[in-house]
Amino acid sequence: MKTLKTSLFALAIAVLAITTQACKTKKAVVQTPPPAAPAQPATPAPQPTPPPPPAPPAPPAPAKPDYNFTNIQFEFNSAVLKTASYQTLDHIAAELKKDQSVKFILNGNASAEGTAEHNQSLSVDRANSVKLYLINSGVKADNLTVKGWGESKPIADNTTEEGRVLNRRVEVKVAE
Repeated sequence: MKTLKTSLFALAIAVLAITTQACKTKKAVVQTPPPAAPAQPATPAPQPTPPPPPAPPAPPAPAKPDYNFTNIQFEFNSAVLKTASYQTLDHIAAELKKDQSVKFILNGNASAEGTAEHNQSLSVDRANSVKLYLINSGVKADNLTVKGWGESKPIADNTTEEGRVLNRRVEVKVAE
């Protein structure tokens, strides 16, 4: 049995060696002659120097920031930012980053539903939500001041639902 294994092993190695040699293809090595160099005149003719390119125009002055922002609206009894407000907040952040020396006040407001103390706290929480979003967008925290007004500064009638929706807001104003 041992001799059979040894002879089969030797046969397998021989077959492998033969097939390996047969698989290799031999390519004829052909060298291509180097290309003939074109005849050049003894002295090259002087090339005229091209005129220098015109100077690029000066970049336009940066656009003056537009600080006329729309209000950020909130749901009833909530300081969580609406998904619809993200585009407005991104625009505000881009404008605030244009001039990092200008200070802003975030005025939080609430509708006249609930107690005055609750609405005051809610308006501060709303302004802080906007501040946090703007800071995370790259605006300096030192440039933002939070102020909560509660229900004391409505922009619409608090007796209708449409008016109360408009009063649940944060205003971004330039600090004077």
